[in-house]
Amino acid sequence: MRSVALFSTSLLFLFSGLASANPPSPYVGQETRAIKALSAQEVQDYLEGKGMGLAKAAELNRYPGPAHALELAVPLDLTIEQKARTQELFKRMQEKAITLGRLLVDEEVNLDRLFATRTVTPETLRAALERIGKVQSQVREAHLEAHLAQTEILSPAQTAKYVELRGYGAHPTGNGERQHGRH
Repeated sequence: MRSVALFSTSLLFLFSGLASANPPSPYVGQETRAIKALSAQEVQDYLEGKGMGLAKAAELNRYPGPAHALELAVPLDLTIEQKARTQELFKRMQEKAITLGRLLVDEEVNLDRLFATRTVTPETLRAALERIGKVQSQVREAHLEAHLAQTEILSPAQTAKYVELRGYGAHPTGNGERQHGRH
């Protein structure tokens, strides 16, 4: 009886070891996506011109974005002119991002189709990726340019307040710049 139990235990360890040696792919379930490389949320975000973190280089280096500046209009004490300029900037950025987002989604559909139909070649792959890379860059540029322009609309004190309100830390000089040499 003891040998049967030992044998059963050995089999259990063997099979559990095999199961853990080949865990399922983290992509399981994604094979049913309409566009394999993009989640439904990513597609929606591109089609709606959302930022999706594409402007983090600006945002986290004290270059405010127009969407958040509008959300914070009251605590930032935006003037009527600043608010109007920010609204116009946001509108232009979003229109551009939506147009480019549609193009990017279309390019991803084309890439997916090349693989799905098994018609992809090194040449068609390279061309598709070049188009996707160019449009991705343009989408990101649209968002980053808006941060550059927004910085010109706000005063240094408003930029510092924006940074503080967004939770990135207050700047002791009050003008958005870090004081050097003091800790």
